[in-house]
Amino acid sequence: MSDYRSIPCDSYDHFEIAILHGQRLRVTWHDEQARQHVETLCPRDLQTRNGAEYLLADMQTGQRIELRLDRIVQALPLELP
Repeated sequence: MSDYRSIPCDSYDHFEIAILHGQRLRVTWHDEQARQHVETLCPRDLQTRNGAEYLLADMQTGQRIELRLDRIVQALPLELP
């Protein structure tokens, strides 16, 4: 059983809108070791696996990252390119 905690629907909707519009986000999250990260990401997709939801995004370096949605502390939209 997963320890995943669902996020509010409006937060999920914000991720979907950012994906649809190619909106970059300034995302703050905690990893599995509780370390905080802050990166500018380009969200690509949302996936559900094993009872948890994930944001798939590209970092500025081009590296693909998967973030569990309940570990995201903040996601602020940046100006459209």
